[in-house]
Amino acid sequence: MGILALLNHVVNFAAPALWLALLLPWAVRFLPGKKAPVFSLPAQFARIFLAGLVVLALGLALLGQDGKMMTYLALVVTAASAQWFMRKG
Repeated sequence: MGILALLNHVVNFAAPALWLALLLPWAVRFLPGKKAPVFSLPAQFARIFLAGLVVLALGLALLGQDGKMMTYLALVVTAASAQWFMRKG
């Protein structure tokens, strides 16, 4: 496998966590309620992205294959939980 193919695999592996981390903090701002975020947008992005990468890597390690729906479900639940914990109560 060449370096470009490896880079393509890595980018496509991380893409679901990246998009979820980019869109979730902005989407939460449109929900009703006046809970202010504890962290800035870049901090929220970084935390959700890192948590998503960990979940995707664990899904790959435990299930032996990338792209399983159980892994994506765990990714969404983890990202939503991380966003929820980053809001003031």
